[in-house]
Amino acid sequence: MLEYGLGGQEVPLDASEAIADIPMNRTLMIEKLTADPPVKPEVVHGLKTVEDVFEYFKPKVEVDFQKEDGSFLKEELRFGNLGDFGTKGVTTQSAFLNDLLRQKEDYATLIKQLKSNKLLQMAIENPENKQAFISALQSLLQEIENAK
Repeated sequence: MLEYGLGGQEVPLDASEAIADIPMNRTLMIEKLTADPPVKPEVVHGLKTVEDVFEYFKPKVEVDFQKEDGSFLKEELRFGNLGDFGTKGVTTQSAFLNDLLRQKEDYATLIKQLKSNKLLQMAIENPENKQAFISALQSLLQEIENAK
């Protein structure tokens, strides 16, 4: 360290600061996390961690989700830590998003099974067999819908 006349000392940096770019496949969501603005702004002292801030302010937001039929479903999301802003944090709070996630997983499993099923692939190579298979699936779907 070098000595300076005014009592200061130079502290050389051991490593340069690295700032990583945000990947291009990310979505940034900026949202007001409280429904109403404060009546009178206040200065809060003693909040030392992010968790303290979340505990004090208890941010929450109401979100409108649009269903397949075009109707809207309102749900309230609460944020208790930074993890609650991620996909898993938001999805676990919402019944609507949980249902969509289950559907996505079911469809992915079905697609995987269809792609790996050699007998099915051979059966639908023939246009007549394919049409018969589609008709059978449609009648099965109709039976399921009638049973509801």
